[in-house]
Amino acid sequence: MGDFGIETAVEALGGGRYRATLSQDWEIWGPMGGYVCAVALRAAGAESSFDRPASFFCHYLGVARFEPIDLTVTKVRAGRTAESWRVTVTQHDEKRGDRPIMDATVATVAELPGLEHEVANPPDVPHPKTLQNTRELMPDQEERFAFWQNFEARPVAFRRDWPPTEAHPPEWREWERFVPTSTFDDPWTDAARVLLLADLPSWPSTVPQHAWKWKLDEPAPFIAPSLDLYVSFHQFAPDDPWLLVDGAAPIAAEGLLGWNSRIWSSDLRLLATSSGQGIFRPTAP
Repeated sequence: MGDFGIETAVEALGGGRYRATLSQDWEIWGPMGGYVCAVALRAAGAESSFDRPASFFCHYLGVARFEPIDLTVTKVRAGRTAESWRVTVTQHDEKRGDRPIMDATVATVAELPGLEHEVANPPDVPHPKTLQNTRELMPDQEERFAFWQNFEARPVAFRRDWPPTEAHPPEWREWERFVPTSTFDDPWTDAARVLLLADLPSWPSTVPQHAWKWKLDEPAPFIAPSLDLYVSFHQFAPDDPWLLVDGAAPIAAEGLLGWNSRIWSSDLRLLATSSGQGIFRPTAP
């Protein structure tokens, strides 16, 4: 189990350069992509004049190791109410030099007046306090990846019979609470937890559509590492420990996986929306 605030922290080296060390506590097929995004966002936040991210976009360029990474934050544009920052993430390799890991763009904004409405049609889901967590639902199940130890997860719908006997909609909804620390006073760390969750549901949303074809004791025939991620931050709930990840993967075609997600507060206010594409890779024998 890792403490999110500590394990996404960046060290300032001067001149827009930062360093961070990726922790093995956040492992899924290597460092989980949203975890690396969270570190990149915090580096951008350290440079920004404002305390409010508006959007994050990235291309995933390589799989990092659980070692130090270097981040360079460059100002693309700065105005009185909005800024744009580029964050490049690299990792040094003794044989290949500095390997590109991620190229990201972050938009930040000042506090602004404007029109307000929210007609977001939240899903009809139970409150997390009324649901059991995954450890209660599956007391004998060992986590395959260290990543899931960082959450208390409460599924909205839990299927005890697995794999299913037929295809289910490619959707995934689960309440998540970071542990051991669930909320963060720093606005960039709070935004980073939303960003990580926004990247989460691509594969979990895909599995219900296809798992009926897979044998229980065999791996899935493919994995689908992400090519990119786009997240819009709409509003924040820094005192709310529970966030709902509401994901869907409506299309898988021509070797690509298209997915989207919405992040909701426990009172079902829409905090962020996201989308991305994954690329299918055959599972190694």
